Amino acid sequence: MAAQRPDLAADPERYDQASGDQVVVAELLGRRPAGRFEVVVRDDGGQPVVIRNYPLLEDGRPMPTRYWLVSRDLRSRIGTLESTGGVKAAERACDPREVAAAHVRYAAERDLALPAGHVGPRPSGGVGGTRQGVKCLHAHYAWFLAGGDDPVGRWVHGRLADSGADTGG
Repeated sequence: MAAQRPDLAADPERYDQASGDQVVVAELLGRRPAGRFEVVVRDDGGQPVVIRNYPLLEDGRPMPTRYWLVSRDLRSRIGTLESTGGVKAAERACDPREVAAAHVRYAAERDLALPAGHVGPRPSGGVGGTRQGVKCLHAHYAWFLAGGDDPVGRWVHGRLADSGADTGG
């Protein structure tokens, strides 16, 4: 898998999809994404794995989840990990100070993408919109795959590798 790390500045036009990514991502998710996005990680075949969401929806409501895992296979494997106690296991395994610092980094990156002078509602929280601890392994792993320094994402990556799952790396 290849992560793409384009400029994080606020440019909503960059998130408009001129390619077939809108259709492919909608098929992968089983629904149309709620707002603007760009594909930031693709698999070796060029299929979207992770999208980066614009921090505001079309109606101005905040979109707290910056990175979204769209790969069906990885979503399924992580869903299994979550359903077998993965969230609690990740909370036990990861240093809470490192997780808290990851939430701060995630929020800061997301806030950089807000338009200059934005005065309306703002996304809040860190990874997946949570303020502390671990809420969604999918969100942590999506950010990790996109190049984010996320201890929970690293933990998930290790669990998937231990299970023999193709993690793309």
